[in-house]
Amino acid sequence: MSEQPWTIESIRDALGSPTLAQRFLSEINRAPAHELLDVFAKWQGVAQRTLDAVGRGREIAAAEARGEEPPGEWTDVTDRVLADAARIRTHGAA
Repeated sequence: MSEQPWTIESIRDALGSPTLAQRFLSEINRAPAHELLDVFAKWQGVAQRTLDAVGRGREIAAAEARGEEPPGEWTDVTDRVLADAARIRTHGAA
């Protein structure tokens, strides 16, 4: 978020999902007074991480649209995923 302080409304808006927003509003409205700051801080963190992820996604999309490699460090886990999938097919997920 910019320089503006977080509010209940800005957290709700930043969550981007009606389901998450409703869950946040439900928790903040039902929290006892002595837990309000903790609930607010928890959801402020969720909202900030959501905004950060959206920003990173936009940077990646813009780089790809320009034909560039996406910014950041990327770890290729293809081999691990394929090995896990083969193990699951052979032995089951449990």
